[in-house]
Amino acid sequence: MSYLVLARKWRPQTFRELIGQDHVSQTLKNAIDSGRVAHAFLFTGGRGMGKTSAARLLAKALNCEQGPAPEPCNTCSACAEITAGNSVDVFEIDGASNTSVDDIRELRETVKYLPSRLRFKIFIIDEVHMLSTSAFNALLKTLEEPPPHVKFIFATTEAHKVPITILSRCQRFDFKRIPLPLIVARLRHILEQEQVAVSDAALTMIARKGDGSMRDSLSTLDQVLAFCGERVSDEEVVTLLGVVDRRLLLAAARAVFAGDCPAALDIVKRVDAFGCNMRHFCQELIDQFRSMAIIKAAGGAADLADLPEAERAELEGMAAAVTLADLQRHLTILLKAESDMAHSTFARLILEMALLKMATLAPVVPVSEILERLKALAGRNGGASVASPQPAWDPSPRQGAAASRAAVPGAPPKVPAAGVSQPAAPARKDPPPSEAPAEPVTSGGDDPWSGFVSFVRGKKPMLASLLEHGHPFKVSPVLLELGFPADSFQLKSLKEPGAGSELQALARGFFRAETGIRLVSLTGEKGAPPSLLEKKSLEEAGRVQRMKELAGSHPMVGAALDIFGGELGEVREPGKKE
Repeated sequence: MSYLVLARKWRPQTFRELIGQDHVSQTLKNAIDSGRVAHAFLFTGGRGMGKTSAARLLAKALNCEQGPAPEPCNTCSACAEITAGNSVDVFEIDGASNTSVDDIRELRETVKYLPSRLRFKIFIIDEVHMLSTSAFNALLKTLEEPPPHVKFIFATTEAHKVPITILSRCQRFDFKRIPLPLIVARLRHILEQEQVAVSDAALTMIARKGDGSMRDSLSTLDQVLAFCGERVSDEEVVTLLGVVDRRLLLAAARAVFAGDCPAALDIVKRVDAFGCNMRHFCQELIDQFRSMAIIKAAGGAADLADLPEAERAELEGMAAAVTLADLQRHLTILLKAESDMAHSTFARLILEMALLKMATLAPVVPVSEILERLKALAGRNGGASVASPQPAWDPSPRQGAAASRAAVPGAPPKVPAAGVSQPAAPARKDPPPSEAPAEPVTSGGDDPWSGFVSFVRGKKPMLASLLEHGHPFKVSPVLLELGFPADSFQLKSLKEPGAGSELQALARGFFRAETGIRLVSLTGEKGAPPSLLEKKSLEEAGRVQRMKELAGSHPMVGAALDIFGGELGEVREPGKKE
């Protein structure tokens, strides 16, 4: 005795039994009831969602001896023949095996003749997108203006492959993915008729395996019944289908929310012991956290989370104890882990590290709460907002020109840096008053050395960059004595004949006198006056230190450090680019 599988035995025989496609059923019934039935239909959607079943139901409703009627009677000879698939006036054609233009030409010859017994000739072409371009072109004219006794019904899973010229001649119906609760309810109804006991948890696992397809779910149920018999346990379903036990997923979520790292690692160990695919478990965990995030965000919008009632209630209880922001952070970690598993051989390690990171994730303090705490601290400091005092930046060398003029021309300028002692310059005798020529040309009131370097920078920038490394032992209209490290690039460059003559000419133009040039080679001598670069570096260090002290003494900065438990790091001048 041949066995009829559940997918064929329980194929919908009325539009009411077409689960999850109410928009299609109601439209077709209204069209039949009002007599506005089109000559061509295109049913598109995923596998096992009822496209071919709807085509047969439409053929029975149009050819029923009690109709045309919105619902076929399923008792007359016409309905019985179409149900059995042996009607001479209803042609079910496989588009994948009848792709040539010759097959379509044969169909066009058949269209001309009236039906043998029924009211309409119905042509149902499944997987119509497999037809060749020539076959589609041969069908165009017949499809646009068929005889009144002919109806075409096309079914396809890939509507984008059907030419637009065909689509424009058909009424299109898109079959939707069947929701999980509807599949579970349908499976429960079938099992009651078959007198088989299956728990709701097992039915949910079977329905999830179908992934929105009623036919796939019924095929999976057939496999389970063949393995388990008339009493089906949850453990047997998990073992047979290789699906992830929902109890493990819930336990993993509880361990993460409780911050229990040993329990999280034990979950991964059990998943590995059961032989489950780590990446598949991670995907199921992502789906669970997604459901909790939707429940947390949407509240009573049950259609957004495709879940049975029992599982939904349990996830609602778990989601109530965490914030939406934390759920989003957990999802981000899981998505990153799932992506890494696709390119790694250490799937278990990646999952373990992801769960540990989720379990030890520090809670996020909302920005609004931080602002409120800062306002409270500001209120305790006087009830008004605390303004930042004007920072006292170090004066530039030009701002200290008066002090430089008062100093002895041969003495180096004092460096204003806290905690840094400068070596004293060697004593030098000033030239006799009779030898002092006219006042040199200085730039902006600078001391003679910095003024001279600024003067040279305006004429010879490269030469000025060499002089910035020099230690000015003597700077006067009579003599310019400069020290450089022995064998340094600057000393060698200035000793070249061309550079020496240029420096001599520039000194004559600045001091307005015949100034002597003396270059001294330094070998680690102490007490040399600082170069311009050293002075700038020391001034910058002192300025940064004072900025840091000023920022650390500010009450708002101190309050922020107390709130976040941090320490003062780098301090930058406002508006200054790096």
